[in-house]
Amino acid sequence: MIDITSKKRLEGVIPALILPVNEDGKINFKFLEKQAGYLASAGVDGIFINGTTGEGAWLTTEEKIQVFKTVKEVTKGNQVLCAACIQPSTELVINEIQIFEKFKPDYAVAVTPYYYTVSQDAIIEHFKKIAHRSSVPLIIYNIPQCTHNKIELSTILKLAKEENITGIKDSSGDFISFTRGVYAPVPESFSWIQGEDYLDGPSFNIGADGIVTGLGNMFIEPYIQMYKEAKKGNATKVNEMQKKINELYEIIQISGGKVIPAIKTGVALLGRSTKWMKMLSLTLGDEDIEKVKRVIIKLFGLLSEK
Repeated sequence: MIDITSKKRLEGVIPALILPVNEDGKINFKFLEKQAGYLASAGVDGIFINGTTGEGAWLTTEEKIQVFKTVKEVTKGNQVLCAACIQPSTELVINEIQIFEKFKPDYAVAVTPYYYTVSQDAIIEHFKKIAHRSSVPLIIYNIPQCTHNKIELSTILKLAKEENITGIKDSSGDFISFTRGVYAPVPESFSWIQGEDYLDGPSFNIGADGIVTGLGNMFIEPYIQMYKEAKKGNATKVNEMQKKINELYEIIQISGGKVIPAIKTGVALLGRSTKWMKMLSLTLGDEDIEKVKRVIIKLFGLLSEK
C-alpha cells in the first residue's frame, strides 16, 4: 500500500525544466546543473522533469534517468521531484516508472495513451493500471494538444478517488473545467495543478494547489512571489504578478508560437542553457533570436545591446 500522506504535498511553484543540449543533440550537463541550480536556489517547491518543456517525448529512458539523477544531485532533497514518463501506451509507461523507482522520485507523471484516439473508459483503465503497479504516487497529465486525447472532468473526478493518484497537471487551457474541478469534492490529498502560464494567477485566486510553468525557466521570481501572495489571499498582488508573466509571454508570441524553442533561447541568452533543440531543425533562427533578445532587454533591462 502506498502511504501518500508521508509524501511532500504536491503544491506551489513547480517549473517544468528545460533540457539544455548541444548541437549534436547530446545533453549538456553543465548547463542542466546550472539551470536546475538557479530554480532550486530561487526557492521553487518542486521540479517537473522530462516533461513537454523538457522534450521528454524525444528522450530515451536512459537519457531521462541521467537528467533525473543530475537534478536530484543539485536539489539535494529540497524540492519535490516529479518524473514524467511520457510514453504512448500503458505498458510502456509502467515499464519506465518501474525503472525509475529505484531513483526515488517523489511523483511519477503520465499522459493519456497517444497516437491513437481512445475513449474516456480506456483513459480511466490506463491510469488505474499505472497507479496500481507503481510504488510512486501518480500525477495525471492532461495535455490534449499533444496527445490528441483530452481527459474530461468527469474522468478526472473518478480517477481522483484512486488511492495512488495524487493530482492533475492540467495544460489543456480549459479553465471552465479546471475551475469546476477545484471546487468539486475530491480527496484532500488530490492536488489541482495549473499547467498554462496565462492561467496561473486566476488558478491561484480560485484555490488551485500549484502551477507547473515552462516559461518560468527564464525568470522564476514572479511565480514565486505570486504564490506567496496567493497564500496571503492577496488577489490584487497575484494579478500584478500575472501581468508580468503575460509580458514575458511575448517571447513566444513574437517567435510565432514556438514555445519551447523561444523559452530555450531566452534561457540561453541569460547564460543558463544552449539554444539547441533536441530535434535540431526546431531551433530558433537568428532573426527570432534577436526578437527574443529585444523583449528581454525591454522588460528587464538585461543583456548587452551589442
